[in-house]
Amino acid sequence: MFSGETVLRKRRQTKDGMSAGGQGTNSTKPVLRVAEGVDKSRSESGLTTPPASVKMKPALTDRGDGHIEVQSSKMRDKQQELSTEAAMPSSPSRRFLTEETADGCEKTEDAETNSESDKRCDTTQTEDGRSYYLCLCLFTLLSLYTRLYNIEVPAHICWDETHFGKMGSWYINRTFFFDVHPPLGKMLIGLAGYLTGYDGSFPFAKPGDEYGDTNYVGMRIFCAVLGAALVPMCFQIVWLLTQSLVAAIFAASFVLFDTGTNTLTRYILLDPILMFFIVASTLCNLKFLSMHDRAFTFRWWFWMTATGVSLAGALGVKFVGLFIILFVGLQTAWDLNRLLSNLTLPFGTVVRHLVARAICLIAVPAVCYLCFFYVHFKVLNHTGNGDGFFSSAFQSQLIGNKLYNVSMPQHVAFGSVITLKQRRTGGAYLHSHSHLYPEDHPPRQQQVTTYSHKDDNNLWKLKPADRDVDISDPVILVKNGDLVRLEHVMTRRNLHSHREPAPLSKRHYQVSGYGVNGTGDANDVWLVELVGAPQGSPVQTVRSRIRLVHYYVRCALFSHDKKLPKWGWEQLEATCTQNMRDSRAQWNVEEVRDHRLPNVSFEVYSPSFTEKFLESHAVMTQGNSGLKPKEGEITSRPWQWPINYRGQIFSGKDHRVYLLGNPVLFWAALGLKFIFLICYIVHTVKKKRKVPMIPVVLEYCEKTFTAGWWLLLAWALHYLPFWGMSRVLYFHHYFPAFLFSAMFCGVILDYLVTQLCVCVPEGLSLPAFYWSLSLVIGTILYSFYLFYPLTYGMQGALPSAEGGMMQGLRWLESWDF
Repeated sequence: MFSGETVLRKRRQTKDGMSAGGQGTNSTKPVLRVAEGVDKSRSESGLTTPPASVKMKPALTDRGDGHIEVQSSKMRDKQQELSTEAAMPSSPSRRFLTEETADGCEKTEDAETNSESDKRCDTTQTEDGRSYYLCLCLFTLLSLYTRLYNIEVPAHICWDETHFGKMGSWYINRTFFFDVHPPLGKMLIGLAGYLTGYDGSFPFAKPGDEYGDTNYVGMRIFCAVLGAALVPMCFQIVWLLTQSLVAAIFAASFVLFDTGTNTLTRYILLDPILMFFIVASTLCNLKFLSMHDRAFTFRWWFWMTATGVSLAGALGVKFVGLFIILFVGLQTAWDLNRLLSNLTLPFGTVVRHLVARAICLIAVPAVCYLCFFYVHFKVLNHTGNGDGFFSSAFQSQLIGNKLYNVSMPQHVAFGSVITLKQRRTGGAYLHSHSHLYPEDHPPRQQQVTTYSHKDDNNLWKLKPADRDVDISDPVILVKNGDLVRLEHVMTRRNLHSHREPAPLSKRHYQVSGYGVNGTGDANDVWLVELVGAPQGSPVQTVRSRIRLVHYYVRCALFSHDKKLPKWGWEQLEATCTQNMRDSRAQWNVEEVRDHRLPNVSFEVYSPSFTEKFLESHAVMTQGNSGLKPKEGEITSRPWQWPINYRGQIFSGKDHRVYLLGNPVLFWAALGLKFIFLICYIVHTVKKKRKVPMIPVVLEYCEKTFTAGWWLLLAWALHYLPFWGMSRVLYFHHYFPAFLFSAMFCGVILDYLVTQLCVCVPEGLSLPAFYWSLSLVIGTILYSFYLFYPLTYGMQGALPSAEGGMMQGLRWLESWDF
């Protein structure tokens, strides 16, 4: 391993070597000893040294203290290698030093000494390996315990379990629904419920509803186990980046004892599944990068393919999985640049590397992602309440839908009862109801809106502009260029418009329902235009793109994603726009009720998998951008997340659960980011000014800062994009970024502890190291002890009241537990 303790051992050995050589602080003997280990590390990592056949003459070297010394070719060669290695950014895939160098096991010309050194190295490596696996097992067990402890409590719906538990039920029942996220997470929740005996019958109506005899625990355990896997995976990631057991312990402790991460991974939610795939993608990619010297072996292919599958999994749960795809893409670009810069590699080998990455990191994730949706469409083949968000052709594939396996008139006639659906992705149905516009939107006529769900208030009767029509009249097809009136079947008022401004879109005109028993005025007349069809062409069900133009006002019937206030039941605004070419002013007839017309099979409108896949993404994207907070709902903004400004209530009643990050860890993360920037600036200035540093400490700093920058980049990629989002946001959106912040903190804490021990007198180094280690771990444990009731439930008196479980711990007024 390479950690602070290793640096201290090396520091002691370096001082011993200086003392024995009698050369003062600038002796080259210790430098050569470290350089020999670095030379081996360079050869293992694919870096080359000058060929042995090249003879280099002794050179004069300024030692920086006013003395000039003669440097042999071998000595200068070694020192050049060391300076080159120190200046080169350490990669996440390259070991800092070999075990021999890191543990102070140097080779000499004496065979007996070498034998003893080898034995010491073997013993040290065995102990290091045991320590590593012991810590890994310990953190895994602790993580499982903290996540699964009292997993069945509380026995009622907590927060968004009402959504994702319900969606899991729909998968079990094979009922189609609409959600703004890709399907993988919900499918896995449904699968976990099915395998653990849940039958999909519980309604998941609202938070607080008791589960009763429902077998809900299996779904919670599934999410908790994935959440528990985060701790050992973060441990391994930091180890791969730093080769420091101490840094890995600090990072794993941050994740293990954070109350927010613990809370979020104990319930039926998408977040533990998402975070699992994000961290798995990072770990698999680092495993792959660590095998650069074993290219095209089975394990090399395995870890690269596992990276691709994990990336698909992250994106298949939520679209924010794009952030980890970007991060892995940047690491891949960096790695390819390293390969291109290695002139010893044949160009054909570089091309093979490029093709392999294209297959495993682009093609494999794409195929997996398509498979998720293929399974999604195959499983959800029965109609549900989400049908209306999709096109008529899409709905025709759902068993139980009115459009499934049915025959319907191909054309529309005067007297037909129809539904009109806006012809755009996620378009809704033209809708009306008996409620009137409020007084501040005169005249107080009947509201006309668009509505995504199906009901009888979507039905309209087509009539000629100048007369009524009876069902017994001869059939006259509606054609391009006809003048029509549309009578709302349930209220018998006509579709109407006038030059009054619309409620929300002031540049548009209001659309309303007007008249009594189908009798209105001249403002009820609309001109039928079929886009792209010749004059006189009959209107076809589903296929025709219809534009309804008001005959007198000369505006087109229109709708968009603006939601009306409470008085409009939060349905979408319908208006009349003067922009006739707007694609959102196009409609199609979805359903026709007219026994006079011959029927045709709806199978002719069946979409392909590609069409359904693209439509689903367009609807999800539109739904995501349209998410707005509900009245009284607690939301947050990105600036509040790193400072732990406000949490989220998960459970009320007698068992109160509150999502809040461990404030000690969150605030420590802020301070450590600031300290990291200062330390990096100081280190860079020292390097530029050629300030003498112990070589092993220099190498350790380089590796630490490289790891820190990678983790800081991952944190930024998972956090900063939320600043540009207009949709509603919640505190839980920050936790994927927090995982990288926690790993970053582990790396920087290890660096600070090491620097402290290097600065103190030699005799105090190791005691200071162990005391610092104990202090950090003790602080983390005590902070978890203070705030653990937020995760496992607060009972009795109000938490912050006198005698409450959290008395005196409400450090910010914004914490509403």
